[in-house]
Amino acid sequence: MIAGKTKKSKEEKDKEREEEPTGEMSKDQDQNIIMDVLSGAQKPVHMTGLYGDVNETKAQEAVYSLLLFQKDIMQTPPEEGDEIDPIEFYVSTFGGQASEMFAVYDVMRMVRENVPVMTVGLGKVMSAGVLLLASGTKDLRKIGKHCRVMIHGVNSGHSGNIADMENEFNETKFTQKQYVSALAAETDMTPAYIRKLMSKKTNVYLDAQQAVDLGIADIIV
Repeated sequence: MIAGKTKKSKEEKDKEREEEPTGEMSKDQDQNIIMDVLSGAQKPVHMTGLYGDVNETKAQEAVYSLLLFQKDIMQTPPEEGDEIDPIEFYVSTFGGQASEMFAVYDVMRMVRENVPVMTVGLGKVMSAGVLLLASGTKDLRKIGKHCRVMIHGVNSGHSGNIADMENEFNETKFTQKQYVSALAAETDMTPAYIRKLMSKKTNVYLDAQQAVDLGIADIIV
């Protein structure tokens, strides 16, 4: 059945216009809001992360969220004497693409210059995910008690003529060199120690305490 139109009063029309969306996202739409039960004050939750494979889609979501949260926090700076609440970045991944890992890593480095980034490793933090966990703000990097961390060398597979394969092999070596340098910069491990782990040519597994001992994380939760 198709309902017919009825004539509306001026008051009803005015009320509808007030309720119509303006095309701009309100604060409630733009971010998650939690309510402080005691004071009734609204506090924004700046929470994002990377769960699953490190790929273009997941990296895009992480990058845009980090930049959006940074902009939001810096638009409303805390009062003098108050600390800036960190962006919470959760990591749980078997790894993925090195190029996307570096994209998220570089954005995290930029953001943490202005806003603290708390990283939290849960379940599994492996391969590309290790650098992301380690790149949080120092003393704000947490890891789950039962989380497993895994480090290994860069994996790649190529086919084609010899010249192309040599070229791709050199690019893989360069990528691994970048990874080793970045991981050493964010942890207590030296480049030589990381290369030694990778020279085993197998997956090197760590528990939460070992990850803290090596400076990949700071706090076990």
